[in-house]
Amino acid sequence: MFIPDIYKNENQEEIKDFLQKNSFGILVNQTKGKLWATHIPLELDINTTGKQVLYGHISKENPQWESFVDNDKILAIFSGAHSYISSSWYDHENVPTWNYIAVHVYGTIKIIEGKAVIESLKKLVDKYEQNAENPVRVEDFSKKTMRQTRGIVAFEIEIEEIQAQHKLSQNRDEKNYNNIISELKKTKNPQATAVANEMLKCRK
Repeated sequence: MFIPDIYKNENQEEIKDFLQKNSFGILVNQTKGKLWATHIPLELDINTTGKQVLYGHISKENPQWESFVDNDKILAIFSGAHSYISSSWYDHENVPTWNYIAVHVYGTIKIIEGKAVIESLKKLVDKYEQNAENPVRVEDFSKKTMRQTRGIVAFEIEIEEIQAQHKLSQNRDEKNYNNIISELKKTKNPQATAVANEMLKCRK
C-alpha cells in the first residue's frame, strides 16, 4: 500500500487496537490463476509458538482455500472510518479529498485442523457474544450442530508485515484542521463523525 510518510502509522498499540476493533476484513490471495477475495472476520492473536497471527475460517465450498497449500502468501485488508472532505471547508482554494484509516497485513497462511479449529471458533464466538443479553457458547452446542464445522476450513496466518495508514488531514494547519473536524460533525453522518473523533485523537 502506498503511504506518504505524513500518513504512516507505526504505533504498534494503536494498530493492534484497530485490528481488534475492525476485524471484519478482506482475505486476498491468488486462486486458480486470478486474484480472489473473501469478506470474513480475521482475529488477531498470539499462537502457541508466541508469534502474532490472524485466525479465521471460510466455507469448504469456497475455492479460495484450495490454494492455501501451494500459494500460501496472502494479504488481509482492514478498513476503518472514512469520509469525503470538501474543499469548501478550507480557507483557500484546494481540491477535495477523502480521509480514512486502513491496515494491510501480509503473511503466510496454513490450514489448521482438530482441536485448534474448535478453539478458534470458541474465541470468535466468545468475543462477539460477550455483550449479548443471552450469550451462546460453542461448548453448549449439540453434537448435531457441531457437525456443521465439517463444512469449514479453518486457518492461521503468520503475520510477516503490517502497513498502517491514517490519512486524517495531517497536512493542514491548525485552523483548517479544526474546521474540517467541525464540518464533519455537522454532517451527522456516523462515518464522518468517527473520522472527526479520530482527528481529535490524532492532534492530542
